[in-house]
Amino acid sequence: MKFSKPSQLFLVSSIGLLVATLLTACSTTTTDYVYVATSAGIETYAVDSQSGVLRSVADTVTSGVDSIVAMAVSSDDGDLYIANKGDNSIVRYSIGLHGGLTKVASVFAPGVPVALAVNAANTYLYVVSGTTSATLTTYPLTSGTIGSGTSQTLTVPGYASDTLVPTGVTVLGNDAAVYVAAWDQSAYNPGAPSGTKFSGANSGWVFGFAVGSKGALTEVTSTLGNGAFEAGVRPSALITDPRFRFLYVTDYASNQLIGYTIQDGSTLSFFKSTPSKTGNEPSAITIDPRGNFIYVTNLLDSTVSAYAITQATGDLTAVTSTTGSQLNATDPQPVSVIVDPALARFVYTANYLGNSISGFRMDATAGSLTATQGTPYNTGSKPTSLVAVPHGNHASESVTP
Repeated sequence: MKFSKPSQLFLVSSIGLLVATLLTACSTTTTDYVYVATSAGIETYAVDSQSGVLRSVADTVTSGVDSIVAMAVSSDDGDLYIANKGDNSIVRYSIGLHGGLTKVASVFAPGVPVALAVNAANTYLYVVSGTTSATLTTYPLTSGTIGSGTSQTLTVPGYASDTLVPTGVTVLGNDAAVYVAAWDQSAYNPGAPSGTKFSGANSGWVFGFAVGSKGALTEVTSTLGNGAFEAGVRPSALITDPRFRFLYVTDYASNQLIGYTIQDGSTLSFFKSTPSKTGNEPSAITIDPRGNFIYVTNLLDSTVSAYAITQATGDLTAVTSTTGSQLNATDPQPVSVIVDPALARFVYTANYLGNSISGFRMDATAGSLTATQGTPYNTGSKPTSLVAVPHGNHASESVTP
């Protein structure tokens, strides 16, 4: 068969385009896998090392899923744990070489789970649960297997009968202490009918526990008792820095980021500087693996804020973008935020009403953010949580204390 000259040119161009496309595809390097919890299940995305672009790489996992509220990954990146509010279950999945998830087993929390965290040694899983009372449960881990939990109820000093609502849990990087954020509904309830009586307690709290032999928890030293420290009005999330020197808490009601110095291995002391301003209704917090920058999602504004950490004191400085703003736009209602663990180069937010993930490239020197190519990335309905693991030979970025 003979082709006309225009046909020959078209054929050559088509072949060239196909080859170029294949070469481009081959040059794509996956550095991380990002998992997002949606109303449908757990979705898996690969992170391109150069652009930060996300692409779906697996079918949605539905086995063991019943309204996920939180997820956590083991420090060896071998296991993913989820908390379901639908049936109060905590489910373990093994993570395959190429990011695939396999359900292994499940246990049940004593109440509706809210948040969970795994210690660095992968020996304990901590779960906070409750809607009218706050309970911290410690589950021993043996090669990822979840053992029988030991629970303890948290109470407001001097107001044991108050309704305490937990919002988050975090573990020090050296596994020496665990901290829980909660707010006292009996002391703060703006939507309550006029004339409703409230207790005289402070409304926002952080509870600290030192981890002892065989994982036993002991309330840290606190002048108020119960291992409790005041934490603004309505704390929504908390995190410690990788060198386990500082604790940061977002206050949803007062639009602030509160800082504490960790003293004597576990007790807390307020920063001498005033809390840092956030956007409206801060909802989630993360810190980059090197411990230089903090990122906070602001629910009402649909933004993410950036802060640089002063290493000597833990004080925060607002980081502005190239446009001069500290607020970086996301899709509606960001509720979870992460920094990619392999290169600490990209920041992602899960946007509950946007049904999407927003992606940003992080300036490693300044901490400022710029939108990644193609962002936002569509997800299933109402994403609630994000976690990530490095792929293959890529190790997690970290600091040496």
